[in-house]
Amino acid sequence: MPDGKTLGFAFAKLDRKAVERVDPSWVDQQRADPASRFVCFCGDRPVIDVSASDLQVARFTRQQAANLGCDGEPVLLGAEETGDTLFALQTREDDISTTLNEAHKLIDLRSLATQGSLPPHELGILAQARSLLHWHERHGFCAVCGAPTQMAEAGYRRHCDACNGDHFPRTDPVVIIVIIKEGRCLLGRSPNFIEGMYSALAGFMEPGETMEDAARREVFEEAGIRVGKVDYLLSQPWPFPSSLMIGLIGEALNDDIVMDAQELEDVRWFELAELKQMLSGDHTDGLKMPMQMAIAHHLVLEAIRRLS
Repeated sequence: MPDGKTLGFAFAKLDRKAVERVDPSWVDQQRADPASRFVCFCGDRPVIDVSASDLQVARFTRQQAANLGCDGEPVLLGAEETGDTLFALQTREDDISTTLNEAHKLIDLRSLATQGSLPPHELGILAQARSLLHWHERHGFCAVCGAPTQMAEAGYRRHCDACNGDHFPRTDPVVIIVIIKEGRCLLGRSPNFIEGMYSALAGFMEPGETMEDAARREVFEEAGIRVGKVDYLLSQPWPFPSSLMIGLIGEALNDDIVMDAQELEDVRWFELAELKQMLSGDHTDGLKMPMQMAIAHHLVLEAIRRLS
């Protein structure tokens, strides 16, 4: 089984305080505590502390965050190992680059992950913050009656006073799967991939599906391959905006590919030797795998292990 140590967004160490956060007085106390710190986002870009050689998420006092335009209702992330409570805020400004001092910089979240600029637990904090803030931005009104909703449980619920309805942050499950058969591995290429990259096939789960059946459906729809046995391997939060990637490996029942050209640019079987070349960056045609922070990379590694 893959250990996933290089997975992006997967290793937040915060205590989310699920019991305490239902108490409004406790939440208010933590928000007002001078020791509490606040993570700030401007759109999809978090503020990063670049003052040292090792980057980290910038942690501001409540007043410092307000000075950056982050003066809304904070979302609780949890308690750090120091015991200090951490919150997240979204700035009301379109761009705060000119407001930041030289120790701080706005950096795109995808770039931070792909470049390996932050320690894994810091990326995990940003994944949690980004998904929660995005949900609150888009769910200010009740889906039942249309009335405005209010934040509750420090950001883990929104409540509608008009119809007494409650709404909770969403997580969208996505199955992502590599298929193996007789020494080969099935990988596909989406039109928006970087040049030469092939990856595992993936798609959103639908209501009433198991993750295994969702994977079988996606592979058949996109590649015309019937899948038998399916094993779960590992998962990865993907905060764009709030997916959970469920990593699987499956065994094909047939060989002939029928590609869905609306979804994929190419899909093909790869021999073990080719997979190893792609992994080392030595493929003769310049083909490559997803980077180490992506769950697909770890799925292909497991395919190589099983095929070897």
